[in-house]
Amino acid sequence: MRFDFFRRTSEDAASGAGSPAQAEAGSGGHVTYAMLLDAQRRVIGYRMGWRATGGPEASGAAGVKALMDTLAMHLNPGGDGWLLGSQLLFVDVTVDALFQSELQSLPPQQVVLCMGAEEMLDADLRSIVLFLREQGFGFMLCGASALPEDPELRSIVTHFEVGAHDVNTVMRLRQDAQLGHPPVEPVVSRVDDWAGFDACAGRRVSVFVDGAFRNPPVLETEDALQPESLLIVQLMQMLQRNEDLRVIEAALKHDAALTYRLLRYINSPAVGMAVEIHSLRHAVAMLGYSPLYRWLSLLLATSNKAGSPYMMKKAILRGRFVELIGQGMLPAGEADNLFVAGMFSLLDQLLGVSMEGVLRKVQLTEAVQQAILSRGGLYGPFVALAESCECDDGQAARLSEALFLSPEQVNAAQLAALVWAQDASPAAGGP
Repeated sequence: MRFDFFRRTSEDAASGAGSPAQAEAGSGGHVTYAMLLDAQRRVIGYRMGWRATGGPEASGAAGVKALMDTLAMHLNPGGDGWLLGSQLLFVDVTVDALFQSELQSLPPQQVVLCMGAEEMLDADLRSIVLFLREQGFGFMLCGASALPEDPELRSIVTHFEVGAHDVNTVMRLRQDAQLGHPPVEPVVSRVDDWAGFDACAGRRVSVFVDGAFRNPPVLETEDALQPESLLIVQLMQMLQRNEDLRVIEAALKHDAALTYRLLRYINSPAVGMAVEIHSLRHAVAMLGYSPLYRWLSLLLATSNKAGSPYMMKKAILRGRFVELIGQGMLPAGEADNLFVAGMFSLLDQLLGVSMEGVLRKVQLTEAVQQAILSRGGLYGPFVALAESCECDDGQAARLSEALFLSPEQVNAAQLAALVWAQDASPAAGGP
C-alpha cells in the first residue's frame, strides 16, 4: 500500500482536523500514563495520554500529534533506537489521528492504537486500519461486547478491552485462539483495588493501573522490616555518620547476596561507570559516600521480597523524575537527596510499614523528612509535582509553573525516567 493515507486533503482540513484551534490545543501539555501490569504485577507497558496545559485534556488529532511528537523525541530519538525495550505503548486515537504522519515516528511493533468499536469497524476506514496493521501497529478494541465477525476486521484486533469481572468474554477469546483464530489479548482498563486485580491475574489478564493505585494499609510497627532491609538501614546510618569505610565493609560482608546486588547495580548501564567496580572500597574511591547512600536507598526500596514489582518500579520512577526536574535548580550535591526524597515518599508502600515506623529506623535529613511527610521544605514541591503527574489530577501545570518548569522540561524528565528505570530496575533485583 502507498503512503498517501498520510497526505490530508483540503476537504479533510476544512472539516476541522488540523485546524489552528486544534494545533494550539496540542502545542503545550503534559504526558500522562497508566502502567500495564501482568499477573505478577510487573510493568509490561504504558497507556500514554496528553493533558493540554491550562485547559481540558486535548482531544482529537492535535492531542495525538503532540503526544506522538513528544514520545518520538524522547523514546525513539532520530528513529535510531527504541529506548523502552520490549515494553508496549498504548495510545488512544481518533479517526483523524489515523491519517497523521506522526504515527510513523514510533516503531509500529511497540505501539497499540486504542479505538472504539464504531470507529475501528467503520467500512470507510478499513483501508487505513489494514494498512497500519500491516505495518505492525497493534489495535485494541474498546467498548465492544465481542470481536467483529468479519475475518478481515477480526485479524486487525490484537487486544480487547474487557471488564474486570467479564469472565465470559475472556473465555471466548481464549477459545477462539484454540480454534485457530489470531490470538487476542484481553486487557482490563481499570480495577478498584488489589482484590479486583488479583481476580484478573487469576485469569491471566493484564490490567492498567494509574498512579493513584496504592497498596493495602501498611503495618504499624517498624519491627516488620525484613532482615535485609534492617541491614541496609544500618549501612545507611553508618554513611550518614561518616564512619570508617572498613567498618561499613565489615557490616556489608554479613550479607553476600546484598554485596552482589549492590555491585551489580553499580556496574549497570543506569549508573554508567567507565570502569568495572569490583569492591565497595573501589566504588567509594571512585565516587564517594553520597552515591553509595543513593544506591543503598534503591536497594532498600527493592528489599521487600513480598513487595510488588509495580510499586518498586513506581518508586524508582518517582525518585529519578524528582532528581531530573531538580537538576539545574538546586546545587549538584542535592541530586542524591532529591532521588531519596522522591523514592522514600513511597517507602511505606514498598516495605509494608507505616511511614512513621520507617522514619524511626532510617535517619533522614530534615528537608527529606518534610518532603516525605508533608510535601514541604526544599524538596517537597518536586515530590508533589511527581505525584500530580502520576495521578493526572490536573495540577501538574500549576505545580510546574511554581517551579518555573516548562511542560517540555517536565515531559522530558518523565520519559527519561521511564528509560532510566529500564536499566535500574532489573539490576536492583535479586541475584
